[in-house]
Amino acid sequence: MSVPKLEINSVSKAFESKVVLSDVDLKVDPHDVVCLIGSSGSGKSTLLKCINLLIPIDGGEIRLDGSSITSGEVNPNEVRQEMGIVFQAFNLFPHMKVIDNVTLGPRKVHGEDRDVAEERARDLLAQFNLSEKADDYPDRLSGGQQQRVAIVRALAHQPQLMLFDEVTSALDPELVAEVLNVIRGLKESGMTMLIATHEMGFARDVSDRVCFLDQGRILEQGPPSELFKSPREARTQQFLQRIVEAGRL
Repeated sequence: MSVPKLEINSVSKAFESKVVLSDVDLKVDPHDVVCLIGSSGSGKSTLLKCINLLIPIDGGEIRLDGSSITSGEVNPNEVRQEMGIVFQAFNLFPHMKVIDNVTLGPRKVHGEDRDVAEERARDLLAQFNLSEKADDYPDRLSGGQQQRVAIVRALAHQPQLMLFDEVTSALDPELVAEVLNVIRGLKESGMTMLIATHEMGFARDVSDRVCFLDQGRILEQGPPSELFKSPREARTQQFLQRIVEAGRL
């Protein structure tokens, strides 16, 4: 029996008196793509930040490849080398060229030689049709191109797990497809991914499992063919009905 790539056990988190995660349990097997859906404020982004150790949890445990990463005995920076995270804000360094944005982490964190880091960076940029942008500054790129560079930057660390936090929310509608196609390509390559998204059609098409979060809990989860067609919980039914009425599914 294989060990889950990611295992979340009874995780809770509160900010002062506001509970944002409550007794969350989730397993993500190697090469699986799991999408987190739910209303804004349901806990999706907080969960991803807890996994990346950007926010400390209040209770429970998170395990990566079978080992606890929330025991307080691990180096968060070492854990983050095993996973990439991409946010809705591109967070590129505006004073650095694309190639330098992508190679900074491998050189500074992993101690890679510049030539080695640049060779991998240029290979990745080529995979995502960004070769000609390597020597441009971020303000010369469209939003979709900047988000693709942000994904390439995360992949340059050679992560075993990718976390995506509403990566299309800041994009114009016509640019959303190019970023989602990048993620589809990562799925085809076998990358393990946990994706918080409002793109319901994308979640239906790309995920192996969909989790519906409500008030900090995973209220319901299952294969997209089941959850989108026959949700069990009344709150899930209500949420999806509104999505359908808005023409987003």
